[in-house]
Amino acid sequence: MNKYDTDTADKVNDSPQLPEQNIQVIIQNWLRVLNVKAGWVSDFDKIIAKYVKFLVIKGHDGGVNNVRFSADCHKIVSSSDDTTVRIWDVASGKQTQTFEGHSAPVTDAEFSPDGRTVVSCSHDKTIRLWNVKSGREIMKIEGHGNTVINVGFSPDGKNIVSCSADTTIRLWDVNSGNEVRKLADNPGWVLSARFSPDGQMIISSSQNIITLWNAKSGEKLKELQGHHSLVLRSKFSPNCRFVVSCSRDKTIRIWDVESGNEVKKIEWYSSDVKYFPDGQTILSCSDDNTTRIWDVKTRQEIQKLRGHSGWATGVDISSDGNTVVSCSYDKTIRIYG
Repeated sequence: MNKYDTDTADKVNDSPQLPEQNIQVIIQNWLRVLNVKAGWVSDFDKIIAKYVKFLVIKGHDGGVNNVRFSADCHKIVSSSDDTTVRIWDVASGKQTQTFEGHSAPVTDAEFSPDGRTVVSCSHDKTIRLWNVKSGREIMKIEGHGNTVINVGFSPDGKNIVSCSADTTIRLWDVNSGNEVRKLADNPGWVLSARFSPDGQMIISSSQNIITLWNAKSGEKLKELQGHHSLVLRSKFSPNCRFVVSCSRDKTIRIWDVESGNEVKKIEWYSSDVKYFPDGQTILSCSDDNTTRIWDVKTRQEIQKLRGHSGWATGVDISSDGNTVVSCSYDKTIRIYG
């Protein structure tokens, strides 16, 4: 299938017979219930498998690197090695928009807070803004000297933060495309950079170090150290009090923002990780092709979502917490709800 073909979405759960994965989840769920009755598990509510129904989306011609929900939970945007950015309807899985313009694999894409614009970044060293309704490119932003790895809007939608293999983090004005600030004091490639939910801080990861920055002044506030290898992702909790990170050292770690101390560690490899809106659970994905849900307090796995046939590269959670999405090098996107 080439990028001009009509894209398809397979509604796995529409079959009159339950798919094998659904059956496995249900069986696993009943076994856990039996364990509860036997007194082996104390927290009954958190082990009930919630995300049993799922939808498989096909259409990209290359591995899918990242996927994000819109604020209204109705759409997702995906970025791919096939050099395209695509928008999909969550309910049907149908493709509603394709953005073409990048000349190399697209590493990340995200909706603006109002859902009208998408920002994307690429190995072509550019950041691009797209009109969701028309599908047209609004602006091309240049300035990074190497691959732009991660990009995202500020909570008020007025600025963009990006990070790159050129070892810098940059802030851009959405309206003009001008660079507002450059944060260059990083030890190597910057693999992730995100605004805090309140817009006051930026969190980044470079080498094995996580850094907190003042979003307005660019001042370095704190470094979180403890990982022993590259930190792939670092993100704030919904209340901005904690940070979750994942690393090639095969751990997921929780950090206290105020003290800078590590407070929890989960021994598991993850390529992406994010807090649920409740702040009590986290979602991760891995090179074992799975997506997993973890209880922050107990550090125990709550649920395992199987289905991808290749490395699961990115995850996201709808703002209401009712739906999760994952993407993979197998060229597919999976929506669980």
